[in-house]
Amino acid sequence: MASAWWPCLILALLSSLAASGFPRSPIRLLGKRSLPEGVANGIEVYSTKINSKVTSRFAHNVVTTRAINRADTAKEVSFDVELPKTAFITNFTLTIDGVTYPGNVKEKEVAKKQYEKAVSQGKTAGLVKASGRKLEKFTVSVTVAAGSKVTFELTYEELLKRHKGKYEMYLKVQPKQLVKHFEVINRPCRPGGTAAGWVKNKSSASRHPPSLAGKGHVSFKPSLDQQRSCPTCTDSLLNGDFTITYDVNRESPGNVQIVNGYFVHFFAPQGLPVVPKNVAFVIDISGSMAGRKLEQTKEALLRILEDMKEEDYLNFILFSGDVSTWKEHLVQATPENLQEARTFVKSMEDKGMTNINDGLLRGISMLNKAREEHRIPERSTSIVIMLTDGDANVGESRPEKIQENVRNAIGGKFPLYNLGFGNNLNYNFLENMALENHGFARRIYEDSDADLQLQGFYEEVANPLLTGVEMEYPENAILDLTQNTYQHFYDGSEIVVAGRLVDEDMNSFKADVKGHGATNDLTFTEEVDMKEMEKALQERDYIFGNYIERLWAYLTIEQLLEKRKNAHGEEKENLTAWALDLSLKYHFVTPLTSMVVTKPEDNEDERAIADKPGEDAEGKPLATSYQPPQNPYYYVDGDPHFIIQIPEKDDALCFNIDEAPGTVLRLIQDPVTGLTVNGQIIGDKRGSPDSKTRKTYFGKLGIANAQMDFQVEVTTGKITLWNRAMPSTFSWLDTVTVTQDGLSMMINRKNMVVSFGDGVTFVVVLHQVWKKHPVHRDFLGFYVVDSHRMSAQTHGLLGQFFQPFDFKVSDIRPGSDPTKPDATLVVKNHQLIVTRGSQKDYRKDASIGTKVVCWFVHNNGEGLIDGVHTDYIVPNLF
Repeated sequence: MASAWWPCLILALLSSLAASGFPRSPIRLLGKRSLPEGVANGIEVYSTKINSKVTSRFAHNVVTTRAINRADTAKEVSFDVELPKTAFITNFTLTIDGVTYPGNVKEKEVAKKQYEKAVSQGKTAGLVKASGRKLEKFTVSVTVAAGSKVTFELTYEELLKRHKGKYEMYLKVQPKQLVKHFEVINRPCRPGGTAAGWVKNKSSASRHPPSLAGKGHVSFKPSLDQQRSCPTCTDSLLNGDFTITYDVNRESPGNVQIVNGYFVHFFAPQGLPVVPKNVAFVIDISGSMAGRKLEQTKEALLRILEDMKEEDYLNFILFSGDVSTWKEHLVQATPENLQEARTFVKSMEDKGMTNINDGLLRGISMLNKAREEHRIPERSTSIVIMLTDGDANVGESRPEKIQENVRNAIGGKFPLYNLGFGNNLNYNFLENMALENHGFARRIYEDSDADLQLQGFYEEVANPLLTGVEMEYPENAILDLTQNTYQHFYDGSEIVVAGRLVDEDMNSFKADVKGHGATNDLTFTEEVDMKEMEKALQERDYIFGNYIERLWAYLTIEQLLEKRKNAHGEEKENLTAWALDLSLKYHFVTPLTSMVVTKPEDNEDERAIADKPGEDAEGKPLATSYQPPQNPYYYVDGDPHFIIQIPEKDDALCFNIDEAPGTVLRLIQDPVTGLTVNGQIIGDKRGSPDSKTRKTYFGKLGIANAQMDFQVEVTTGKITLWNRAMPSTFSWLDTVTVTQDGLSMMINRKNMVVSFGDGVTFVVVLHQVWKKHPVHRDFLGFYVVDSHRMSAQTHGLLGQFFQPFDFKVSDIRPGSDPTKPDATLVVKNHQLIVTRGSQKDYRKDASIGTKVVCWFVHNNGEGLIDGVHTDYIVPNLF
């Protein structure tokens, strides 16, 4: 059997703390506070660390920070931890003066209902958010009385994946003040792995490197003086990344471990010859790729050509509005052909629109034809690598239809890898299409290292060692097996399979791995003596006993969530139910669950929710302030752009209203519920008198409910609430929640959410510009994320669309702008000429926004809106 020595890393690291004063609030407010001003006076953070135990690739991390309020008044203390996006939070506790407030993992919907729709109303803002490429940030704050102590403890787990021959643990080192007991520590582990750790710091922290004492033993414990940014400074110089990189010693290609009725099988053969590969590079050269993106793509492709082996075959398929190829069929990577390929890559130029469907189908057809015509080696493998920076906008542009066409063309014969360049694309579409074709998607960030990101991806798939890999286990002896068939095994990676044993009293366990190599078919066998393994386990007190069971649960949930992305109907319901059941059983915060954190505030329990952020179509972090329902939604933002988005159509309609500054427009009016929303237009500081070139926006909004005697006036400077004629004024810099029967209003910096019970939710977004800008000024965006309780009599520029309506788009044809086709729209018994365009949805990010593709209706929405736009002009906000 393989060696029974398993690697273990024990390390500790820091998290960040910030503290600020905590002012009291007027009227019926929950948790109002000003923005933190950095490190607070009076708060001493006397201990902070992360204890991380890695047992056979499964990392169990506990972050603990302790602080005391030495001030004479109550202070707010914030706890920040940045953790990997691939990790699942499993526990959080908050202890104040010996009283512990635990976090509880619940089903998302249950958590929402239990805490007054907290997710949709913004109460989760700030608990977990995406942070850069690799991390998510967990943040929670609490008010601590004078002289009181507080302890924060966060636990999270992840399965470390092997990439390019190594495992990597990535931890952020960024304390915001000096910490008396600050440490990276370890405990001795059995040998069996190699490890290296280092801190990459923006300043000079590298002068205090961690010590490496034996294999897997990491120690880093800087004193207060070593933490200082200068000998007399009181701020910390530590601000960087702590990375643990290691691999394990392997006596055989596979390693099977069995603990408490669960097994895990790690498989990573080495020294095998590389299987020749046939690569179709499908590259987007549309107009949006112009400039730096196309240059970086060329640089990456030139490097990739340097790594091509002579046994490989390749071709380039370029798509814009149409499709072109370098060669008519795949060619071998001979020195002469590679030189010609370099010349071709250097000559690539951007042009036209984006025809993803035809580009992919041409590349897939080329691979299929090469196999059928025996142009490529019999023992070779094919892959498609597609790179795009946008959404399909010519030819077949419906994502679900493109997905179907690609799935049918590939027929499960080879994988598809999709690379999404930048933010203005439907990343979920690229990911789903890759997953159902046995590949994966990767986002390429628009940055100076984009070419290196592209090259790094290619290196992961450049050296297939096996194809058609099947992992086989004793028949009728295994339950709940994770994925055990793989199209490829790539050099430097690892296949991990886990499952449950039917009979825990087995004497032996056998695992076979079969695959096709470069020259012959191979079978790898691992046999485990159960008694010998049990004896070995007794000597390893550093292993937490149920680590394989939790690893199995983690891997199962991860794979179920991937499968459900392309599932439908009953299959999707079953996958969801199983993943949810495991998430709750093992206390994992996954996309199906939330961790409810109870905090003591002003002698009342305040509840907040930690969600698992995802990645939306544009790649921005999914803000946890609210998740809009999968219903139609409507908004007006920008110049002003009105957007009506219809999920059933997978499409949107949009129009502008051009009116003079000072004009007030009726957005929503419902005579049954008494709700009205009006907006006043403002213009740029130096506006043009010509309505065609004049830039206008909404600068003031009035939201009123006559039945509740409620009015709120929202401007770019303040929010004023009249509740039964009693005024209250708030700043956009406040974090404040106002609640009363049937009403919730939450302000969180640039975002304000107003809800009237269950079924009506509005969001106002503040857009801020430089105060001294010579032309532009601050403005507002207004979003309707839930309207299902509004009556059928609702009207207004937005309100008239709350009831279902139908439209049909046909005869798509080139427009005056080659990047924006025209079409015929039939709606409300009108036939209109519309133009394909795009607007931005700023609900999740007020600075960048998410691209929304829509059919633009000209002339102030004429033919789409009832009547004419001047019918919606009203004399004042209320």
